[in-house]
Amino acid sequence: MTSPIIAVQGLHKTYASGHVALKALDLEIRRGEIFALLGPNGAGKTTLISILCGIVTPSGGRALIDGYELARDYRAVRSLIGLVPQELSTDAFETVWATVTFSRGLFGKPANPALIERILKDLSLWDKRDAKIRTLSGGMKRRVMIAKALSHEPGILFLDEPTAGVDVELRRDMWALVRRLREQGVTIILTTHYIEEAEEMADRIGVINHGELILVQDKVTLMRQLGKKRLTLQLQQPLATVPGGMNGYDLELGGNGHELIYTFDAQAEHSGIAGLLKRLDEQGIAFKDLHTEQSSLEEIFVNLVRQAR
Repeated sequence: MTSPIIAVQGLHKTYASGHVALKALDLEIRRGEIFALLGPNGAGKTTLISILCGIVTPSGGRALIDGYELARDYRAVRSLIGLVPQELSTDAFETVWATVTFSRGLFGKPANPALIERILKDLSLWDKRDAKIRTLSGGMKRRVMIAKALSHEPGILFLDEPTAGVDVELRRDMWALVRRLREQGVTIILTTHYIEEAEEMADRIGVINHGELILVQDKVTLMRQLGKKRLTLQLQQPLATVPGGMNGYDLELGGNGHELIYTFDAQAEHSGIAGLLKRLDEQGIAFKDLHTEQSSLEEIFVNLVRQAR
């Protein structure tokens, strides 16, 4: 069995304020996999990524990145990693081409216009290559952030909440790009609190809450455990009736219209949850919380999503 590309042992972080962001975390990421870190806001996802990318110093523990000791071999580690952070931070007055090319140069890589062209085309940015960053939409700016992260050909790509606040088209483009990168041998670590995103893309899923890694499991196995017969969505706005465009799903209303309840076959190969959430998104039906019932992971899952509001 090949060695893990990332190996974390006893990693923990306590900030000066006394806030404990990570608690003695152990984790191994397999080479070439898509690993989704699932958890609510404040669970410790961004802190873990920031430590592994060298942005935040841990309070203790050890991290090996492709055999390099993070604390000792920072420069070597950083050259292996591409990071797409949550925040959109780009040079507003630079062109798309210039900012992506400059980002490659920061890592001491020689100029490679053909590579930059391919990256921009993969991200549907080629037509915008001469546009100033400040003129782009939020979705296009996020694509530029991904292009910058890929410009130095990293073997490991961190995507921190990559689809937060983006439209359905960009989300689908991003999923397709992530799969292509995996086919090229890139290891991808994705943080998200969207279950459908993890179900759609990940090979394995880790669940983090209150700075603790609660479980790590193969995606298929975990989704089978989470998908136990009944999914209840707490709606942002109450509904008078089940929407007419939701044919094919066994749905009913509860909680005086504030809950949408989905019943499904727990033994089926696909739970249908990802498709249901996509259909709700298309119809503009927002939910603020969700939980499953009759699940061996019910307590973990409910605790997870309750804090995602």
